[in-house]
Amino acid sequence: MQKELILVLKKIPIHFLCWMLVWFFFKSFFSVGSSNKAFLFWFSSLLSIVTLITAYVFVYDLIPKYLLKKQYKKFVLYTIYSGVFVATTILMIEVVGFVFYFNLEFQKMPALTTNPAVILICVFFIVVLASGLKILKHSYKSLDEKKTLENKFLQTKLELKEQELKFLKMQIHPHFLFNSLNTIYGFAITKADEAPEMILKLSNLLDYILYQVEKPKVLLVEEVNHLEDYIALEKMRFHDTLKVSFKKENINEEVQIPPMLLIPFVENSFKHGFAANGILKVDIHLKIDANYLFFEIENSSKEKEDISAGIGLENIKKRLEMLYPKKHQLEIIAKKDAFKVSLKIEF
Repeated sequence: MQKELILVLKKIPIHFLCWMLVWFFFKSFFSVGSSNKAFLFWFSSLLSIVTLITAYVFVYDLIPKYLLKKQYKKFVLYTIYSGVFVATTILMIEVVGFVFYFNLEFQKMPALTTNPAVILICVFFIVVLASGLKILKHSYKSLDEKKTLENKFLQTKLELKEQELKFLKMQIHPHFLFNSLNTIYGFAITKADEAPEMILKLSNLLDYILYQVEKPKVLLVEEVNHLEDYIALEKMRFHDTLKVSFKKENINEEVQIPPMLLIPFVENSFKHGFAANGILKVDIHLKIDANYLFFEIENSSKEKEDISAGIGLENIKKRLEMLYPKKHQLEIIAKKDAFKVSLKIEF
């Protein structure tokens, strides 16, 4: 209530100045051909009051209540009523001036003050101007409110996307961690010489998962290094039963990608791969060409085994859609004895 009162008090000087300008306009306009200052002052004052009342009725009642709510019939009806009121009041002002200021001598009256049509046009010109400013202010306010709502909607949408990305990452991490721990477990219980090296590589991977993954982007070189650490861990576990080919082309040290973007594909190939003839084959090809990243991975698999709809790949698909909307192509091909994934990303 106090804020509204302060707002009203702030508007009073502006309104007063505007109506002083209106009064000065009427006095200057209708003074043509007349030197009767008393009549002009009285006539301009009454006309300003009529104009003020009509303008406020339109600005604070008819426009908000009917025009802006698209009740056009009622708005037109009340506009006609207002026109009749203004016309009647103007005629009464002319009659009073004619009787008391000019002693029934019509010829002595200023020419413009004897024409009701001109007076009516002047009054409604001010009313239309005030109404136009009201509509313009409402449009600007509506546009500003719409923009604020859109910003809030976009902010909420962004927060939801960030939460969903975190959820998808957390779904990927357990698979990755458990598979890595299973890799080192066998060597730990047999006290193999490879255990220290595996622990070091696993430590690097854990650091990447727990800390680096929270960054929006990491260097592609870092992702490749951790890919190689993961592959090395798997090679130690599989020994001679694993054959991995990792081909890299034009790996730019300045290129950045979201963390854990490529590792899940490699993890998936080992998890679902099948050792045909006693050997699990995994072929990986990573290439940077202009503004594109090309990544292909193919592993041997069981005949007719469909893993393309697994939870891991579904999470990867969702993550790519959120990170690179309409800027990536993911192709999953289940062959007779192999499973292939092709990914193309536009930077």
